[in-house]
Amino acid sequence: MTHLHKGKRALLMSAALLLLGGCSRDAINYQIAEAIGTVGQYENNEPVESPQMKEQRLQKESEEELTGRISTAISEADELAESCRFSDAIEYLNAQPDEIAHSDQAAAAIDGYRAREEALVSYEGTVPHLCFPTLVEDTMRAFDGDDQSYNYASNMVTTSEFKAILESLYERNYILVDIHDVVREETDDRGVTMLEMQDLRLPSGKKPVIISQDNVNYADVTNGDGIATKLTIDGDGLVKALYTDQDGHDLKGDYDLIPILDSFVEEHPDFSYRGAKGIISVSGSEGVFGYSITASALTSNEDARETVTRIAETLKENGWLIASAGYAHGYMNEMDEKQLETDMSQWESEVGALVGETDILFYPYGAEVEYPSDQLDWLVNHNYLYLCGLWASEDYMEMGEGYVRQTRRFIDGYTLENAQDYFTDFFQVSSVLNQDR
Repeated sequence: MTHLHKGKRALLMSAALLLLGGCSRDAINYQIAEAIGTVGQYENNEPVESPQMKEQRLQKESEEELTGRISTAISEADELAESCRFSDAIEYLNAQPDEIAHSDQAAAAIDGYRAREEALVSYEGTVPHLCFPTLVEDTMRAFDGDDQSYNYASNMVTTSEFKAILESLYERNYILVDIHDVVREETDDRGVTMLEMQDLRLPSGKKPVIISQDNVNYADVTNGDGIATKLTIDGDGLVKALYTDQDGHDLKGDYDLIPILDSFVEEHPDFSYRGAKGIISVSGSEGVFGYSITASALTSNEDARETVTRIAETLKENGWLIASAGYAHGYMNEMDEKQLETDMSQWESEVGALVGETDILFYPYGAEVEYPSDQLDWLVNHNYLYLCGLWASEDYMEMGEGYVRQTRRFIDGYTLENAQDYFTDFFQVSSVLNQDR
């Protein structure tokens, strides 16, 4: 017999003597557990886990594990519901395994989503469209007095200003909407497609806003001036801006509008209606997203085109829309029908082939075609339904046969400093303006 077995036998004999001596079972169990190092491990400090205790433990662990899974599923559904995707949230929970989908907690969550959806109210009013240029990250290098400083200060907004504007919009109960949720297509008895305002139902007190970034090509940026030079995808598969810091290190992060807005919505999901983000317009002659896409005698730029496609796909998967700004980013009001057709067809074959088809056109510099005109007919016949001009001081939306004409309020350094009254409904310029300008 080993020493261990002798020890256990001695403990059992001691326990028997203690019982005969009038000691309680709890006291005996404690002494035994203390001797063999299992104090607190089993119920009532039993020396070993009995079959009943094991069954109770496994049952408890199973219930706790299920409770955790239910909680996780509801948390993920709640994230969808925060951005008014109530149907998606309900569908997500119903698609879970039966023990989750049929749980009381899931049923209560689904009832809550339905109640919140029923509480949405129809919005009546204008839908503002705020359009931004490329953003400046490091004002000390961008506004350093060189030849580019004036252009940067006049034509761009800083990252701190844009972040402050987002905070103000959020505090004032604005919510991002997709332009396609504002308008719907309706075909009449003649077969003519008209567009009309859609019943936009939002949480009570919320006001819609569209945000966009104009002509994202970074062609006017000098590397090293404290401004991002292109879009890229980071290790987590997120679209970020590539930026060179003052020490010459290339960084991927929130250094321009797109990743900043993505991060803001991640933190404030109720700032986005059904996952909407914004619209990005791109031209082509000076590149897309910071990449040259035109083949030459020296390079095919095939890698660049593949990168542009991957970025575009990732953006669209995450709620962004892409608009055409024409291939040459030229004044469309000065183009005749043939010139317009040539420019837009080149965009479709060289840029649209990479970023996908779009039904949104941003007129470069706000230079709109005539209404009506042959140029307008060409755009409508080629499925450009949303035609966005550029009026800084007011919001305007007009429905025509097969198109919507909308204005954008362009926000740049010049308007921030010289037209502050244009933006009082959205933010106080004095509270967002970067003092390093």
